[in-house]
Amino acid sequence: MVVTKPYTLLLRTYVLVITMLLSRISLAMPVNTDVLVSQHVTNASIPHFDTVSQAIAFVESHSVHADKIWTIFVEEGTYRERVVINASNLRLIGASRDQTTIVFNRYAGQTTLDRSSETWGTGRTATVEVKGKNVTLEDITITNDFDYPGNEAKAKEDPTRVSGTQAVALKADVHSDQLFLNNVALWGYQDTLYLKGNRTLMQGGVVAGHIDFIFGEGTALFEDVSIVSRVRRSGDNGLTGYITAPSTHLQRPYGLTFINCRLEREPGVENNSVALGRPWHPTTTFSNGRYANPFSVGKATFINTNMAGHISQERWASMAGTSPSGTKVLFNPHTEARFAEYNSHGEGSAYDVNSPELESHRLNEELASFYTKKAILAGWQPIGMK
Repeated sequence: MVVTKPYTLLLRTYVLVITMLLSRISLAMPVNTDVLVSQHVTNASIPHFDTVSQAIAFVESHSVHADKIWTIFVEEGTYRERVVINASNLRLIGASRDQTTIVFNRYAGQTTLDRSSETWGTGRTATVEVKGKNVTLEDITITNDFDYPGNEAKAKEDPTRVSGTQAVALKADVHSDQLFLNNVALWGYQDTLYLKGNRTLMQGGVVAGHIDFIFGEGTALFEDVSIVSRVRRSGDNGLTGYITAPSTHLQRPYGLTFINCRLEREPGVENNSVALGRPWHPTTTFSNGRYANPFSVGKATFINTNMAGHISQERWASMAGTSPSGTKVLFNPHTEARFAEYNSHGEGSAYDVNSPELESHRLNEELASFYTKKAILAGWQPIGMK
């Protein structure tokens, strides 16, 4: 009988494990992948890193050819890091939406690391921030897991209860353009998706939150997306959530447009408790002071939308801002915003058709026909998109 030495068995086991790892990666990884992100030790023939940020830094330092589109494949796993994408012409692809997650927990009221009196503010809380152009995020989950429910449950006099609970999962920076979100899940609570850039297309996937969780001045088209309202203990005027808070500039013809989407809810979100949107007039510095921007006339449009019963029959809500004199004012959603819907259906689509204000937001077929992908995105279509 031949006796196999222990080290020979160990070597064979090692080779088998490595072969299985490489086989698993090669099956999921796109053939044109340039950089690999993996939490496993591999013998990949391409540059490979442990974090998404390291991979992006590599791409940014090697992007000498402006027309090259880089592909980063992110292996399954949970990557706890804040990611900033300055690069353009980049594809960031996960193994699958359920298996690849980037998560961080920064919130607006949190103090910065270097200055104890300075807070991050909403704009610097994003788990992933895109500043480049022609960026695709695909088959990935992005989460800001700041514990809003836990904080909300604390007594107001509790010294550990924090303010400034805005916590962004994904931000499209003002300089971004042609951002394509393909089968991406975005999870947060307040201010989940911050859209400041020029054009964003989200196709499939999920956006979840409760307060103003899709907001900003950017132009964005959502197709076949699940918009999920989450539980919030408190609220105003019977409302515990607001899906959108657009601050679209008056000169922009399209703001946030939802086509063939589903407005869903988590268990515990009550009927008639969530507004479709409210008008955000961000405080802006002018020559005569700081006050709510009068040129930010938010636009949100819902077309062929399936609405669950949590959607408010009032549809839209007012939002506070600062007047030039410094006093607080409420902006009327019917006269100081551009809100509309067409062919809504489902339990939450019902409203008082005898209300002139609500009827003024309903598009007819002719007006709805202007909301085409080509028009909204000004002719841009991502490569490989259906």
